[in-house]
Amino acid sequence: MSAADTPVKRRTLRERWQRLRQGEENPAGHQNMLLLIQLRWLAVLGQISTIAFVVLVFGIHLPLPHMLEVLSCLIAFNIASHLRWHERRTVSNAELFLALLVDVAVLTFQLYLSGGISNPFAFLYLMQIILSAVLLKPWSSWAIVGVTMACLAGLALFSEPLALPPDHSAGLFSLYVEGTLICFLLNAGLMVFFITRISTNLRAGDALLADLRQRAAEEDHIVRMGLLASGAAHELGTPLATVSVILGDWRRMPEISQRPELLDDIAEMEAQLQRCKSIVSGVLLSAGEARGESSVKTTLNTFLDSVADDWRQSRPVETFEYRNLIEHDLPVAFDSAIKQMLGNVLDNAFEVSPQWLSLLVKREEDLLLIEVTDHGPGFPEWMLNQIGKPYQSTKGKPGRGLGLFFVVNVARKLGGRISARNREGGGAQVTLALPLAAISLEDAADAPGAA
Repeated sequence: MSAADTPVKRRTLRERWQRLRQGEENPAGHQNMLLLIQLRWLAVLGQISTIAFVVLVFGIHLPLPHMLEVLSCLIAFNIASHLRWHERRTVSNAELFLALLVDVAVLTFQLYLSGGISNPFAFLYLMQIILSAVLLKPWSSWAIVGVTMACLAGLALFSEPLALPPDHSAGLFSLYVEGTLICFLLNAGLMVFFITRISTNLRAGDALLADLRQRAAEEDHIVRMGLLASGAAHELGTPLATVSVILGDWRRMPEISQRPELLDDIAEMEAQLQRCKSIVSGVLLSAGEARGESSVKTTLNTFLDSVADDWRQSRPVETFEYRNLIEHDLPVAFDSAIKQMLGNVLDNAFEVSPQWLSLLVKREEDLLLIEVTDHGPGFPEWMLNQIGKPYQSTKGKPGRGLGLFFVVNVARKLGGRISARNREGGGAQVTLALPLAAISLEDAADAPGAA
């Protein structure tokens, strides 16, 4: 992960976080809008059933043409809403507010045509108020309260009379009482069912907001450490160049050039110095100083084999088992960040298990799986649940625990994931799963051997 593209990603995460906080982008709002559409379909079926039951069973006269016209408008609006929100994924507070206003208007027209405030189903306004309190911002909820109050007041003054028999003394056998009980049952059942689901959506939105906030903080942390590493690499360049010049002068000195054992020591020092220069170059490359040279076109097996060979030659591990089970090779593009990611995982395993280490690479459908296994003490239980968190380390040294933090972030940038577990016989295993589509130069689904 280079410092050149990390700020862009960090700004994207932060902008998305701000949009979520301001309600401009709300995946929970989209789910809630879909719930309103479902609730509206239930309202359509309920109105049709109620109208048919009242007319056919009780023989009560209703202005059917006008009521069916209102129902037709509600059905058309709901179809349009379904088509619109099937394509769009973000819903604003104003759009939810407008949808609830339409529901209030339809209910008001139906009540106007069927007795107004004397209709027992006038209590359905409470459903709209409660939904607004859950879904909308405070000012929008109070606006819905004001609109429903105005509608009730208007229905008390203007409405088509509903010819109900004067049977209020009949108790449960009164049509008004039965209608009130049915309205209460509808309100209670629908509110419990839908508000439970709405609350689940809101909690999911809060969880997404918290995750984006955490990721934005981690990206800030990566940028600061990348700048620090880049500055340190620049500063190290001068003393390394000085040491290189001094070693060259020593090699030409008669006192040293005539002693093979000293020449061997100088050759070893020059080799280690060259390695230090390569490390510094790699740091600058990862920080974006050598942009354009980071990505390398190669093949999957060639890259993995070279990483394993380079790591084996530069580490004094006693036994290093490397197995490549990928049968069908494919062209890929790798950069230094991925190589460093694999090196971090191997180095962590080597620190706890210098005697034996295993690296297994294989392909499962469209995923590249990399498994690193060691014979160390394993991970503590508390750490298994916090893999990838910065400064979570069992080594007890300040500043440790950043290796897996970088690994998790690089894997996440590529759309992959990392998991860790303790083995039953002792040791630990870290598994990297990277989508081939993120690194392949051809469609992974069309590559040989793809599922």
